[in-house]
Amino acid sequence: MVTLTVLMLLYFLPTVIASQRGHSLGGILMMNLFFGWTGIGWFALMLWALLSPPPFYYAVRPVYYQPYGGWRRY
Repeated sequence: MVTLTVLMLLYFLPTVIASQRGHSLGGILMMNLFFGWTGIGWFALMLWALLSPPPFYYAVRPVYYQPYGGWRRY
């Protein structure tokens, strides 16, 4: 039973890595289900999960108005 669990984890390793890196899981999970059983498909999915840049989001910080560029006049 442990062997089956380890093999399933190894089979879905590209999906696990992609989820940890913040990728959308729909495409890579479906590709892993249908083409992961081939060695080339599994290797291609692993490269896709590792080499594609994860999406990033901008954090918008509030802009405070500072007259004269923030310089104070005393």
